[in-house]
Amino acid sequence: MTTVRPNTAGAPGAAPAPAEPAAAGTAGSRGGSHTSRAPRTSRGSRSFNTASPAQTAVRYLLLLLVLLLVVGPFLWQLSTSLKGPAEDVFTRTPVFVPEQPTLGNYGKVAETIPVWTYALNSVIVAAVCITGNVVGCTLAGYALARLRFRGARLVLGLFLATLVLPGEVTIVSQYVLVRGLGLADTLAGVALPGSIAMLNVLLMRTAFAAVPVELDQAALVDGATVWQRLWHIGLPNVRGMISVIVIFTFIGAWDDFLWPLIVLNDPQKYTLTVGLQYLNGTFSANPRLIAAGTMIAFLPIVVVFGVCQRFFFKGVEEGAVKG
Repeated sequence: MTTVRPNTAGAPGAAPAPAEPAAAGTAGSRGGSHTSRAPRTSRGSRSFNTASPAQTAVRYLLLLLVLLLVVGPFLWQLSTSLKGPAEDVFTRTPVFVPEQPTLGNYGKVAETIPVWTYALNSVIVAAVCITGNVVGCTLAGYALARLRFRGARLVLGLFLATLVLPGEVTIVSQYVLVRGLGLADTLAGVALPGSIAMLNVLLMRTAFAAVPVELDQAALVDGATVWQRLWHIGLPNVRGMISVIVIFTFIGAWDDFLWPLIVLNDPQKYTLTVGLQYLNGTFSANPRLIAAGTMIAFLPIVVVFGVCQRFFFKGVEEGAVKG
């Protein structure tokens, strides 16, 4: 005998069939549905950028060590230049803070040597070197990166070959060339060898090569000339590299000692680094005056670096090619 069950699905007042709550969970566990579940993380795991207290302490100790090695000599020279004549700078226990601070040492430097004349000579040499490197290296770097001509790889190889030779190897031939041009004992002869640096040419070539070629091709279709493409497309994207070249060229020209000492004979044409040697006398040397002269030669580098650093980051940010 067969028992027939009544269909109560649509009957009024009938209780709805119970749902299966485990279905969704089972399907999600089997991979049938993509439910949002928080990933399980172990209690001891950390994010990639999170460091433990011990690692943070080691980082700060290393930063303090680097800061001491880099800034320490500068602060010690500054302290020595501000010490009075009654203070002993050769004490067994070094005294960092001057007991009788004075600016008289800087005035004595100006009385001992024509420091402002030497500084002006260094500014002239640095300006010529910066102008030559910015203009010449920009043109050469753009030609190697964007223009197609015979012997381009040979020229690039020659530029790379010059980086292998140290400056001391070619200094004799440079002096013979400068003397043959009649530029010996002149500031032009000092600035001429550093007017175009091969390393700066390679840096500018790398910067121009990083600019997408499609921009030049689009400008070429629109009828732009080589100079227009350089001015409107190339230069806005390499301002950061130009700032780097300006900084390092100024530092190299300002701090150069050996080459100006070889070329120049007239003491009135000495650069600042060469002229500061007169502060170290044959029979006596005042370390306060030497420290003051060192600070006078060092402060322009800080000023130029501080100014160009702002333009460096601004040029990198604004010169980025946005898609």
